[in-house]
Amino acid sequence: MLGTILIVVLILMLLGALPTWPHSRQWGYAPSGGLGLILLILIILLLMGRL
Repeated sequence: MLGTILIVVLILMLLGALPTWPHSRQWGYAPSGGLGLILLILIILLLMGRL
């Protein structure tokens, strides 16, 4: 249950980090790339049964 909540929160953070606003276009894809990597690691751990 905790793993599912954590993944949903990280997906929402990933969507919020996309550089779509004019002030955040200079950031590039670093915020969403970092959150995407964390999300990928958590999904792999969840599928392996370690989380």
